Amino acid sequence: MPILFVLLWSTGFIGAKFGLPYAEPFTFLFIRFVLTLLLLAPLVVAMRIPWPSSPALWAHIAIAGCLVHGAYLGGVFYGISLGMPAGLAALLVGLQPLLTAAFAGPLLGERLTRRQWLGLMLGLIGIVLVLGSKLEIGESLFDGFGISALLCVTAALIGISVGTLYQKRYCTSMPLLSGAVIQYLAAGILLGGGALLFETREVEWTITFALTLGWLVLILSVAAILLLMALIKKGEASRVASLFYLVPPVTALQAWWLFDERLPLLGLGGMLIALLGVVMVIRKPRHKAT
Repeated sequence: MPILFVLLWSTGFIGAKFGLPYAEPFTFLFIRFVLTLLLLAPLVVAMRIPWPSSPALWAHIAIAGCLVHGAYLGGVFYGISLGMPAGLAALLVGLQPLLTAAFAGPLLGERLTRRQWLGLMLGLIGIVLVLGSKLEIGESLFDGFGISALLCVTAALIGISVGTLYQKRYCTSMPLLSGAVIQYLAAGILLGGGALLFETREVEWTITFALTLGWLVLILSVAAILLLMALIKKGEASRVASLFYLVPPVTALQAWWLFDERLPLLGLGGMLIALLGVVMVIRKPRHKAT
């Protein structure tokens, strides 16, 4: 089940690549969130899942949703729409555990071990190698997809990292499914406003777009959350966290198969080094028996 969850999660980047030719990123995500709410909200009512207990918790959950779903997905989708390869986008935002660990100390009072600091350094080295592998003699790093795409995906990385810390600090008592409804609602309002202000809101309703939208709503936004609930109930949430480092290589493999996105050997080596860094940061130390 944890492996299935990661496999499903990795298809989100591929779904962005498939759907963005037919709708602008904020418009695409707004439609996705509206459809998700139409499915999840009745499910919360039917299962009699409790809602957050206080207005303050509602507000904290909404803010976390704007960061975790709005800034994260908005940045990723916008970056891919500007030409960022799906595999590279997955790798960059896959560094979220590294960034979260780096800021957990000053914000949450958590201390990093020497192994975790080494993991942070390896993650940075890996990213430098991946980006450097895209360079050729006389070529700018941003010739392939533009600095704007890199800034968008960087904003997504910061959004999900800050959102994770914010949720950990203020939303620990959040009911998972009803909290997800609040988060999708808040993110939908945020991205809907972005679509009104910055996009034409035109959608080309093709079979490819409809199937992609259906996959993202049913499989990513609904099934993945229900699967996560089942994993947590079985006490396997830590396994999900430890397997998240598989998302970038799985996405890169899918992007190579579907879109012929390629990384040179130096880039592949950088990806492995970055993934090793993530594992070193998120892996819990073993305590010897006494």
